[in-house]
Amino acid sequence: MAAIIETKGLTKHFKNVVAVKNLNLTVEEGAIYGFVGPNGAGKTTTMHMLTTLLQPTAGEAYVGGYSVTTQPREVRRIIGYMPDFFGVYDDMKVWEYLDFFAACYDIPESERPALIRDLLELVDLSHRADDMVDTLSRGMKQRLCLARTLAHDPQVLILDEPASGLDPRARIEIRELLVELAGMGKTIFFSTHILADVAEICTHVGIIEAGELVMQGTLEEMQRRLMPHREIIITLLDGGLDKAREVLLTVPGVDAVEEAANADPSRPRLHVSLLGEDQDVSNLLVKLVQAGVPVMHFTEEMRDLESVFMRATKGIVS
Repeated sequence: MAAIIETKGLTKHFKNVVAVKNLNLTVEEGAIYGFVGPNGAGKTTTMHMLTTLLQPTAGEAYVGGYSVTTQPREVRRIIGYMPDFFGVYDDMKVWEYLDFFAACYDIPESERPALIRDLLELVDLSHRADDMVDTLSRGMKQRLCLARTLAHDPQVLILDEPASGLDPRARIEIRELLVELAGMGKTIFFSTHILADVAEICTHVGIIEAGELVMQGTLEEMQRRLMPHREIIITLLDGGLDKAREVLLTVPGVDAVEEAANADPSRPRLHVSLLGEDQDVSNLLVKLVQAGVPVMHFTEEMRDLESVFMRATKGIVS
């Protein structure tokens, strides 16, 4: 896939503070890219440069092939930007709010009613079209702001903490909406410090810490790089423990076999550390079955994004 967002040595200084340092990231067209980092890591500053709101101190960034420094107008035409703190005009009706921004994007007056209907339907606010904006909940205002960014049908959505401050239900609704927009062909680049949001929907992840990109790729790629050992959990019937341990320790790639301390004695459980690929995991089970070990349950413990994030930001590589 072609890169639709690309930065090369992107750097931003504020007096004596280096907010972003030598950032090199790539976002493929059609991706849902989660830009993850703690508060103050440089996420918002990066987004301000990508959206032409800040000039880089050094380096370059391209959106849709356009330079953010020399072709800012072209960049603005193809992006929809939603800041972390957005302004809504409370003294307008919901449809008037969208009509105002559609006019700002030079959308002809005759086309705006149909556009507004489509946008409100997309963000599930059709039933609130005639309500005043100040009567909406925070989650609804967030969806309305997202509808505003879509008024000119941008190729790329750059969203700064779109689920910040929302209750769990509203966060789920925003996540579902982002997936739907990606299905419509949009590329979505969004920042967050809520790891669950990233793990649920992202095709790619970039982790930033202290202004530097620590790692990027798919979650699976980062898991393999940071934690190459796979954790297999095997539950046995009573009497199979010693045989299982004997067999497991002869399998290439197995470097640790430990019994779970709190397991039911009649159903002992082993934790196996294995360095290998999917086929090696399958072979492990085959070896046990062929040896007559009474396997009751066999599963791999999946590494979550929180584990990956902690390992990456601490600079620990297995």
